Amino acid sequence: MRLSITRADLARVLTNVGRVIESRNTMPILSNVLLSAKDGRLQVTGTDLDIVATDATAADVTESGSICVDAKLLADISKKAGGDISISMEGDRLVVKSGRSRFALPTLAAADLPTFGADDYTASFEADLAALFAPVAFAIGNDANRPYLHGVFFHVMDGKAVAVATNGHRLARHTGQELPEFDGVIVPQKAVGMLPKGLAQVSVNENIIRIVFGDFTLTSKLIDGTFPDYRRVIPTENDLVASAEKDDLLKASDRVATVSSERGNAVKLSIAPGAIALTVNSVERGEAADEVQAEYSGKPVDIGFNSIYFRDALQVFPAGLVNLALRDSGSPALITSPVYPALDITLMPMRV
Repeated sequence: MRLSITRADLARVLTNVGRVIESRNTMPILSNVLLSAKDGRLQVTGTDLDIVATDATAADVTESGSICVDAKLLADISKKAGGDISISMEGDRLVVKSGRSRFALPTLAAADLPTFGADDYTASFEADLAALFAPVAFAIGNDANRPYLHGVFFHVMDGKAVAVATNGHRLARHTGQELPEFDGVIVPQKAVGMLPKGLAQVSVNENIIRIVFGDFTLTSKLIDGTFPDYRRVIPTENDLVASAEKDDLLKASDRVATVSSERGNAVKLSIAPGAIALTVNSVERGEAADEVQAEYSGKPVDIGFNSIYFRDALQVFPAGLVNLALRDSGSPALITSPVYPALDITLMPMRV
């Protein structure tokens, strides 16, 4: 292998691929990236056994070849290099040069890096999954006893793409573009965080999802499990609806949460015609109260929420009105927005 490449191009592809590589690995090969140089291109591949990421860029390749090298070492060198970089094999070492700097790095055989074999996909389409998943990712669960909640449930309902995430106490659903029918899948949280932003080619089957965005390809195993029937959780008969400016409600919630503690992080909303009062009481840290103007004509009602969950839910909505629909103080609440009807969030109440 022998090639030269710009510092910026090498750093970029190593950064894109490096996000899949864990900092600690029981298998040394998983700390490496695979470099494959041929036909004027350098392709970089990394994996953690569940996800394979590949990116490529132009390079002046004078001798083709493939080799594995420590991902962090090469990334650090590329970021600190003073100019263009040359890469070549000398014996069993990968020699990296830039200006007067020279590094000789240990290598592993290209065949040692595990990758996924070719797969048959049951559905292929174009979609911006990053945009579809982003508003619901905050609700992904982390309960070790329920691994099927450790990702985003991606499926088609009424001909449109739907992304859902929940941890059992909050649930977010986002509806997107029209898509062809396919069996619903659960995309793991790590893969969700690596999705390229923009319209990409997506292929999926019951085990694997692949996203191709230009030279970047992300292939991930899916979570094996059955996502719960979330539609049974989303309330449909909440007729007590209060409307307030999202930013006002978010800022007030953030202010009163200042006195929250880990043992008591509930915020109480007292909803009455004209206003929503927010209060937090903490034995260790004191009390706080605030109020925002609201449109509401129903009977007064008090309801408590986890203050962190409440703020997280508000943050994903754009500026403008949000609607808080309730049935009573002990039933799930539904948060929606007339300026962003594609998103709805269900919050379970807390006793306050």
